[in-house]
Parts: sequence; C-alpha cells; structure tokens
Amino acid sequence: MFSTVAVDGEVRRWEDLRLHDFAQGFFFGAGFFTTFRIDSGTPLFLARHLARLRASLAAFPGAVRAPSPEHLSDEAVRATLRRCLEADAALGSSFTGVGKLSASDGHLLLTFRPAAPDAERLRREGRALDTVEPGVYRRGEVTLNHKGLSYFRQYALMERLPLLGNEAGEVCELPTANLFFHLDGALVTPPLDAPCLPGIVRAVLLEAGRLGGLPVVERPVPLTRLADVSACFFTNSAVLATGVPRLLRRELPGSLPLAEQARTLIAAVARREG
Repeated sequence: MFSTVAVDGEVRRWEDLRLHDFAQGFFFGAGFFTTFRIDSGTPLFLARHLARLRASLAAFPGAVRAPSPEHLSDEAVRATLRRCLEADAALGSSFTGVGKLSASDGHLLLTFRPAAPDAERLRREGRALDTVEPGVYRRGEVTLNHKGLSYFRQYALMERLPLLGNEAGEVCELPTANLFFHLDGALVTPPLDAPCLPGIVRAVLLEAGRLGGLPVVERPVPLTRLADVSACFFTNSAVLATGVPRLLRRELPGSLPLAEQARTLIAAVARREG
C-alpha cells in the first residue's frame, strides 16, 4: 500500500493516522468499504461504488457512524483522488491500480494499492476453481449484501479461492468476486439472497441484459448443476472479469473468450459513465 492517504478529503500520510479516530471500525468492524479500479488516474464506476457505500451506511445507521455527506459525493471523492495523486510522485496523475474507500467512525479514508502483479496473466490464462466450501453462508443473510470491514471470513479464504455455498446446497460467490455460469442457454449469476455481494461489475452485466447471444439472468445455481456448466468467469472491480478454464477439475475451454467479451462490454460501459 502507498503511504499517501486521505481522511475526509485531507491528504495525509498513513504513518500519521491515529488509531482512536477509527476505533469502532478497527476493534468491531463497524464500517464498510469499497475498492475501485483506477486506470491512468481515472476511477472506474466511482458513482456506483459511492452509491453502494451510502446504501450500506443507511442500512445500519445505529451501528456505524457515517461520514459527512459532503465527503461521500462523487465530486468530493474525485477531487480528493486528484490531490492524492498529485501529492505523491510514487502515484502520479497517470496512476493505474486500486483505490479503497473505508467509512467508519464518522470518517472516510481513501487508500491506494498497486494493481495485482498477476493481473495480466489472469487476463490471458484465467484462474482454475477446484474447491468448494458448502454451507459457509446462510440463505438470506443480509450482512453479506454489504462489504463490511469485518471481512476475515473472506480474507482467510482468498488464496485458495473456493466457491462458497449456502446451507441449501447453492452457489453464492467467491471470497472476493461474483460468479457467472453459462448454464441452460443463459449466463447465470446467483441472486443476492443466496447471499452474495451486490458487486458493481455484476450489476453492469445484469443491466446490460445480454452478453453476446446469452441473456444475463439472476437465479439460484445448485452445486449439483456445476457439472452442466459450459463456461464460467468471475467478476470484481479490480480485475473486471476473469475466465475459469477449469471448474472443479473439469476443463471449460469457452471460459476465456466469454470473459474477454465481458471485459469489452464492461469497459464500454465505464467509458460511457465517465
């Protein structure tokens, strides 16, 4: 992570932050965050990320003290981002990487990290998904529709990246991404009450309605139906769409081209939204 950060719009240094300013978020996970891609200094889908962050804060007003609304506006965050990039030569106005907004204790913290070192390899080769953790989630568990600072359950599984399932034997998500399956003539993603995070890229694809010749739909995906999947990819805001060339040790040669189609569509929407 880079040393330059911002708190409530003020450019600071990471080493100068005070723990007691973020005590509820640090000790109790009482807060929310969102991570967004930055391409050549431009944040992708920032308005969508901020809308989701504000919605999470509004859903738990008694548990999380929200930052001032003026700090959560698109204009304010863009201005803060520009000041941070200009203030740090290690970032610079053409920075490409990931930004993170964390809201807790009445403050909004903006931090930065480089793009994943294997991002280009993942675009070319994808990532195999060979393990499942069934019953990790409970259907309808509403807290998992919010990206809370209490993120250890997902963090502990990041390296292995298993498919997470619920008690009903259905697929929910990956620890850091939403899932899309080519199944029964459609591109299917699990519903929010599976549960899963309402990912920004997930929403872009659902709003598009089609990818190539496939309708994009939201419906339960039983774990038992994974043997019928003909292609698969996963989405998040940092890498957009990653193909799954092997799912539970079964080769899926159609996954990489499908993920490429998804990235093309997502990039087009990002350009339109600015």
